[in-house]
Order: sequence, then C-alpha cells, then structure tokens
Amino acid sequence: MPDLKSKLRDDLTTAMKARDELTTATLRMVLAAVSAEEVAGKEARELSDDEVQAVLRREAKKRREAAEAFAGAGRSEQAAREQAEGDVVAAYLPAQLSDEDLSALVAEVVTATGASGMGDMGKVMGRANAQVAGRAEGGRVAAEVRRQLSA
Repeated sequence: MPDLKSKLRDDLTTAMKARDELTTATLRMVLAAVSAEEVAGKEARELSDDEVQAVLRREAKKRREAAEAFAGAGRSEQAAREQAEGDVVAAYLPAQLSDEDLSALVAEVVTATGASGMGDMGKVMGRANAQVAGRAEGGRVAAEVRRQLSA
C-alpha cells in the first residue's frame, strides 16, 4: 500500500479515536474518492502516491469551489465547513508555490522556450506545469503565463 494512503488511513483511525468529527468525515470522503479512483476503468489497481495526491488536489479544489459558492449564496456556515474540510485535505498536499516563486519559474520557462506571444502559451504551459508538479493550481499557472506573455 502506498505511503500516503496508509497515512490517510492511520490518521482516520486517530481522528476517530479522538472523536474529531470534521477530520473523520473529511478523511472518509478522501479515502472514498481514492477507492473510487482505484476501481475506475477496466480493472482495479493500487494508486501510487502521485495518483493519490492528484485525487487529494481534486478534492481540495472541490472544497474550495464549494466554499466560494456557499459564500456567494450567503450560506456562511456551509462555506466555513467546506473551507475547514479543504484545510484538512490541504495538509496532505505539498506546500504551494508563492506568487513570487511561480512568477520566477514561469519567467524561466518563457526564456527557455523562447516564447514571444500568446501563440506560444501551450508550449509554455506544458513545460511550466511539468516543473510546478502540483505545487500550484493550473489556473494560477495559466494566469501567470498569460500575464508574462502579454507583457
């Protein structure tokens, strides 16, 4: 069993013993998403740590979007719950790049690819996303690439 999945299961057990309802519910939801991903497709398989992290990123994004939707609808209690769940999931993800680090990384890629305008965005995005490796959301990377290519 991959280390990250084991850690999630161990932390779920700990949260259950501590009667931490938020963490228990969140980790159950994450492990259910991991299990669903494992049985998706033609045959069941064990996910690697990178694939488990991809599931965690997806779940964190869902929580963030749900919190924004609830906040926009004036449902602050549900928004706070979604935000708290997102924080639990985010604890298992690598630290996110700061805006300055992301800007520097994109600038390096733009220079390395010789990109000169928006027509080169796909080329820059491919290389930038490979270097970012889950440490920044795709939307942030795309916004930074757009900003630098249009300047």
